Amino acid sequence: MPGMRRREFITLLGGAAAGWPLAARAQQGERLRRIGVLAGGALASDADTRERNAAFAQGLQQLGWIEGRNVQIDYRYGLGKADKVREYAAELVGLQPDVLVVSGASALAPLLHETSTLPIVFVSVADPVGAGFVETMARPGGNATGFIQFEYSLSGKWLELVKEIAPSVTRVAVLRDPAVTAGVGQFAVIQSVASSIGLDVGPVNLRDAGDIERAVTALARSPNGALVVTASALSLVHSTLILELAARHRLPAIYPRRSFVAAGGLISYGFDALDQVRRAAGYVDRILKGEKPADLPVQAPTKYELVINLKTAKALGLIVPDTLLARADEVIE
Repeated sequence: MPGMRRREFITLLGGAAAGWPLAARAQQGERLRRIGVLAGGALASDADTRERNAAFAQGLQQLGWIEGRNVQIDYRYGLGKADKVREYAAELVGLQPDVLVVSGASALAPLLHETSTLPIVFVSVADPVGAGFVETMARPGGNATGFIQFEYSLSGKWLELVKEIAPSVTRVAVLRDPAVTAGVGQFAVIQSVASSIGLDVGPVNLRDAGDIERAVTALARSPNGALVVTASALSLVHSTLILELAARHRLPAIYPRRSFVAAGGLISYGFDALDQVRRAAGYVDRILKGEKPADLPVQAPTKYELVINLKTAKALGLIVPDTLLARADEVIE
């Protein structure tokens, strides 16, 4: 964690010192262990990033690992830039940490290129088997294991939900990253569902901000359009632009994470990201205590959350069905 952030965070945790488990206090005499964290699509200043880092530190703390006391955490943020991600992957591997934690397939691939021996725990990866990161979910087989963000069937649910909250929609632009396996897989599932609910779908690649703006503007020239934003590092990198375009053109849009809706998006459905990083802390603990990634199964999410922003719905002239509100885990008013 950069200097100022680290000081702020240690100060934040300091208030909880009285509640530290006995296990943490017993480990004060142990050697300092090192964890490298690489977030491919994250910005250090994002509220979402801060929340995830805090949840990860909290998960470690509950297991007796206290930053600055018996563990050091080195954070790097790729900002969705492939060259930066590769640079930071090499940099973190060069630090020879006891374990690496990585978020997203676009950051996992460079890390695996840099090391086949250092233990890696990944989160927010859609298809680690299809991408060749692990051999199987049950037996990863190499130096990486972790947590997938969803199974591909979830992608069809996004399309169903956008139709439910905006019944007049007939055309949907699917924002995806075609350079990763998950981008192709998510769009394929969405295509397979589209005809059954009377929707026409087309892909919009997330590589370039100008291309995104032109594609969304073209969609908005005709009525009854909507957006489905698939899960990828680039959807996070371009999140501000996507949210601005959806608001400017009054387009219903569904997102893969709560953070989009908290920032003004209409609706999201996806895995609970904070729960996942807490679970990742559990795998880090097991690896620090001697277990191997090859023996720890890749796990699917245990929590999904549906979040709706009623203020945004009102601005779009949408009346959210009571049945949908009843299913929501959170309603932002």
